[in-house]
Amino acid sequence: QLRLVESGGGLVQPGGSLKLSCAASGFALDHTDIGWFRQAPGKEREGVSCISNDGVTINYADSVKGRFTISRDNAENVVYLQMNSLKPDDTAVYYCAATPFLIRAMCLQPLYKFWGQGTQVTVSS
Repeated sequence: QLRLVESGGGLVQPGGSLKLSCAASGFALDHTDIGWFRQAPGKEREGVSCISNDGVTINYADSVKGRFTISRDNAENVVYLQMNSLKPDDTAVYYCAATPFLIRAMCLQPLYKFWGQGTQVTVSS
């Protein structure tokens, strides 16, 4: 059974950091591009960062460039999202997703077919 499980969310003060993890089971992550997406209350889900299967190509949303870092450990079948200098606007449910297509880390949501259940990130003082 294909499964993605996110962890690492929580409550953090503005300026703080969190590291999210996306663990896969039932398939090997090194065959897929992986994306992190988020959905804030009342807003549409948006792409945050995506990484190619080999880790060579990475894309970030403009809103997180310089603050967030995506990485992957294919040996451990895990993808990470290190989030620094967090802002209240980063508050959202964060999802990781996998695509069966090799799309050079493009964060095109319709192409991501397998989704985790999400993890809540709240940035508040």
